[in-house]
Amino acid sequence: MLNISHNQLNKKVSLEGYNAFKKTFISKHNKLFNRFLGVFAIILIIILFLPWTQSVSGNGYVTTLTPDQRPQTIQSPIPGRIEKWYVKEGDFVTKGDTILFISEIKTEYQDPRLVERTNLQRNAKMRSVTSYQEKIKTLENQVVALNNERALKLSQAENKLKQARFKVTSDSTDVQALKTNLEIAKKQYNRTVTLQAEGLKAVIDVEAKRLKLQEVQAKLISQENKLLASKNTVINAQLEISRVNAEYSNKIAKSKSDRFTAESSQFDAEAQVSKLDNQSSSYEIRNSMYYITAPQNGYINKAIKGGIGETFKEGERLVGIMPANYDLAVETYIDPIDLPLIHLGENVSIQFDGWPAIFFSGWPNASYGTYPGKVVAIETFISDNGKFRVLIAPDATTTPWPENLRVGSGAYTIALLEDVSIWYELWRQLNGFPPNYYTPNDNKAIKDKK
Repeated sequence: MLNISHNQLNKKVSLEGYNAFKKTFISKHNKLFNRFLGVFAIILIIILFLPWTQSVSGNGYVTTLTPDQRPQTIQSPIPGRIEKWYVKEGDFVTKGDTILFISEIKTEYQDPRLVERTNLQRNAKMRSVTSYQEKIKTLENQVVALNNERALKLSQAENKLKQARFKVTSDSTDVQALKTNLEIAKKQYNRTVTLQAEGLKAVIDVEAKRLKLQEVQAKLISQENKLLASKNTVINAQLEISRVNAEYSNKIAKSKSDRFTAESSQFDAEAQVSKLDNQSSSYEIRNSMYYITAPQNGYINKAIKGGIGETFKEGERLVGIMPANYDLAVETYIDPIDLPLIHLGENVSIQFDGWPAIFFSGWPNASYGTYPGKVVAIETFISDNGKFRVLIAPDATTTPWPENLRVGSGAYTIALLEDVSIWYELWRQLNGFPPNYYTPNDNKAIKDKK
């Protein structure tokens, strides 16, 4: 049996006469099976050269094309307490409809006449501003009056100074005249004394000349005193001019200081008026925030904060709303290795959850139940899940997407690349190579830009 003997039995004994030999080695089934294997091998070789469309797949979900059409939550910019609901979940609301009413929880805003009292404070400050303005005008007029009065006082003092100087000049002239008279009187007296010594004049004449000399001396002394008094008058007039300048300078400086103080108070009052105006406007705006309204037409999805009397902080989510009008899109994620294969305007086939489909990756034309789309945006930074986000919009030129499709539904996307042979695709898959790097041709790129 092991065929290790050199005496082989099949060479010495003929087996053709046995029925078992005929059924085993000379059967028609053997020939048919061999033919089947040959035909199958030929078909398999032919299939290996058939075209195969490479693709990049990704998982995502249905979203909207623009951010303002996506589901959103409504928040309150101020803290408060829920007082009344005007809608229920599932209701349709239009832009501006009241959703709920809240009340104030901060003590500094709970005064029901807060705006009115703030306006009263503002009006009082505005009257204060008017008073300061009038005071400033009065002080300006006072400065003008003091300048005019100083000019008159200075004019008077200068006139007195001129008179005093004229008096000094006059007295100086009189002094000079008296000095001349004194010299003459001295000469006459000396001449009379000489003549009297010679016996030509009497003693009475000498005494008369002496008396006259003394009279002239007395007049000179008196006139010199008058001259000194006149000079003192000039000095006093000069001092008066300085005093008037100093006095009115102080008065004018004080008036200007009071005016600057009034201006400073006016500016401070105007700043307080502006602050109160700001507060009044803020209070009015805050009062309008007690009614939470719908930002756009849509459907109330879920009341996140429910009940009556529940408090919340500013910025907390109160209710979810889904816009009524939106343009569907698909948000999918692809691996970084496939990112260079995706381009704007590329065709993508989409399979939605809930809609049955038969999809052949290599032959997209033979698929059924998929919907076409086009790439409209590719994220330039990697997402938290380690993949790149791609946004796909419907292709308006082909089959429209299902009408009952809702935002948030799952979607499986297949981006179609170039055609290759099946044998090449099998070889690529076995070696773990990425699909061929693909760029759209110029004609297609120009068409997409248009």
